[in-house]
Amino acid sequence: NFNDKHGHDVGDQVLKMVAGQVAKVTGGGKAFRYGGEEVVVLFPGKKVEQVQDHLENLRGTIAGRVFVIRSWTRPKKRPDRPKPTGKRQTLKITVSIGAADNTDPREIADDVVKAADTALYAAKQAGRNRVRIRAKPKI
Repeated sequence: NFNDKHGHDVGDQVLKMVAGQVAKVTGGGKAFRYGGEEVVVLFPGKKVEQVQDHLENLRGTIAGRVFVIRSWTRPKKRPDRPKPTGKRQTLKITVSIGAADNTDPREIADDVVKAADTALYAAKQAGRNRVRIRAKPKI
């Protein structure tokens, strides 16, 4: 929907901005692209309760940023003295985050990913722009 409304170039700009913020996640998280616009953040050796605040801070940081749509005339490299371009179009960008861990030793990595995806779906269903965690594995 975003690309249909704003175009693929703007969608790419948003992904770059979000990726830049995700790469700065605190708490020892390591970010990896998982799909088209999905990213996975791994926190080795940590339980979901230990990283929930870090994920909430990440969500808040992204939601708090003002995203300015670049003009097609904007140069690739920032000039030393940028010229004012008039009114700029801005967008509010939000992310929904689902989190899970492997609290059961019988659980395999695919189960944890599915649980995190279910939590992500719950975050979106609850109104988006929120973090949801999975309580316990279902084995």
